[in-house]
Amino acid sequence: MGLSGRVLYRVDAATKAALLGLLDGAVEAGWTLRRACHELELGEVRAHRWIACRALGRLVDKAAGGSPVHGLLDEEAAEILALFDEWGETDRSHRKLAHRGSYLHRVWVSPSSVRRVLFLADKHFRPLPRPGRSQRKPFPAWAQYKPNSIWIYDTTHFPRAGMAVLIIQDLVSRKWVTEVVSVEETSTQTSQELGCQAAAC
Repeated sequence: MGLSGRVLYRVDAATKAALLGLLDGAVEAGWTLRRACHELELGEVRAHRWIACRALGRLVDKAAGGSPVHGLLDEEAAEILALFDEWGETDRSHRKLAHRGSYLHRVWVSPSSVRRVLFLADKHFRPLPRPGRSQRKPFPAWAQYKPNSIWIYDTTHFPRAGMAVLIIQDLVSRKWVTEVVSVEETSTQTSQELGCQAAAC
């Protein structure tokens, strides 16, 4: 009477009916229900539940899932699709679209819910266009691309100290020419320093 192993966690109605038939035969032969369940490797509580379901004609298991209280409503899914049509080209992300819905007080859902609704509706964000290749501008004809001909400068500010540091650099060789530390930042100081460095060169 024994089986090859324990009864699976989920079985179909036909298997339940067959097992209950074996239990009925064993009980009629003088076995206790507990002993018969032990031989069939079927839980006794489970057997009692199946017997009650058989009496009600409900041996077929219900579909898994049910209706969770946190599931999306139809109007929420419709609002997500409406947001996609209005803001999809701007946000281009299910995360941004979810936040957009809450900012506009239209729908409060998680980003994963937005992504699932859009996937089921076959709605997809278009990726941003890839930037074209930039072309380097040719060097101006009036300038000579050689060291000591063109200098550039940049300024770093130190607000707490009330100071500014002006860095002068050779454009071609990238050599650090000099620096000017001053409380003032005027074109006069820059011109004077560049003139002094040009004279020294």
